[in-house]
Amino acid sequence: MRFSALDGLRIGVWGAGLETRSFARHVAAELPRARIAVVVLERPEDAPELTDGATVVGAAGAVDALRGCDALVRSPGVSIHRPELRALRIPVVTPTGLWMAERGGRQVIGVTATKGKSTTSALIAHLLGAHLGGNIGAPALDLPYTGGWAVIELSSYQIADLEMGPEVVVASNLYPEHLHWHGSFEAYAREKLRLLALPGVRRLVLNATSAPVMAAPRATEDVWTFGVAPGWHVDADGAVVRGDVRLAKLPLIGRHNALNVCAALTAVEAVGAPVRVEALDDFKGLDHRLQIVHEADGVTWVDDSISTEPEAAKSAIESFPDRPLVLIGGGFDRGQDYAALGALLAARGAHVLGLPVTGARLVAAARAAGAERAREVPDLPAAVAAARAAATPGTVVLLSPAAPSFTTHRNFEARGDDFRDLARAAK
Repeated sequence: MRFSALDGLRIGVWGAGLETRSFARHVAAELPRARIAVVVLERPEDAPELTDGATVVGAAGAVDALRGCDALVRSPGVSIHRPELRALRIPVVTPTGLWMAERGGRQVIGVTATKGKSTTSALIAHLLGAHLGGNIGAPALDLPYTGGWAVIELSSYQIADLEMGPEVVVASNLYPEHLHWHGSFEAYAREKLRLLALPGVRRLVLNATSAPVMAAPRATEDVWTFGVAPGWHVDADGAVVRGDVRLAKLPLIGRHNALNVCAALTAVEAVGAPVRVEALDDFKGLDHRLQIVHEADGVTWVDDSISTEPEAAKSAIESFPDRPLVLIGGGFDRGQDYAALGALLAARGAHVLGLPVTGARLVAAARAAGAERAREVPDLPAAVAAARAAATPGTVVLLSPAAPSFTTHRNFEARGDDFRDLARAAK
């Protein structure tokens, strides 16, 4: 469904995130005959701009209230598997889906991955001088429908019911994540990787080292790969290489980020644009992604609060192979398996500080693998104080929680900001 097709319709909105707020603004400005008639919110006071003149209901009353609507626009955080949505007999779309359909997917690069999609999206937009939106940058509806390339970061929440795909898809990796939303890893994998087979997809940029990505159904055989030669790949020393070109100095920390650079360079080539590797020198890494936030007394404090699952934390740890390590981990419980992460921490001789609630399991996994310095702490201030006491010159104190933040902070950004402030104040 296109955004313009909503004109004259009675619309329901579920959720009050950035995307739905953007949608409400564009309806008011561009669709004079459309009306947002029903808004489903947990807390009506969260979004007064959505509720003006609309009936506001909670989830319990959503089905009955929405029956009179012609379409429902959902916030990405509202799962398509909710029984209330399944009971409706009206189209259910996201603002990103409406924008993608309106644009026909043309000159859109859609980037997805379990981890690294924000950095990859930002890199591509930087190299191309393109618009950037979706999960990062502006909500999609705030971007133009024509006029040059647009790079859109797409989460599984947005892809799950997307009808029109982007012209170019970049897919990097797939690990267990968001199982509470999708219901199972199988559903997550299916609903995320369906992006590669959607109508409108003309070209794929795929990580050749990711078996799930390479095995996913495709809409096209115009495939560009990275991760292995002869494409852009990462050598044993962590440099980005293709043919005779070797980029040893990168603006980001870690081998996984070097692979994100490979993805971005390949995407630029895939759309036929000149590759200006010197432009990488001006790229600034994103906050909360292996970001050095403080250095004092020989101790380096690194904020990797974006880490919400074990694979991300493993990549972060491997980014500092020769440094003593204190890891602060743990958070909201999504059923994470910490066995492999615990084994890596034990092998590194790391000091492990576990935050509620999954920190208890992380500490147990590290101890089971032979870690001698692993214990639980009650909160982030206690973790930072313990880390400062344990750190010696040369140590990296790494916040890479391998869990979402919801037990202690409203989002990963707030958690990272808190860590930064505590680290700078640590004595």
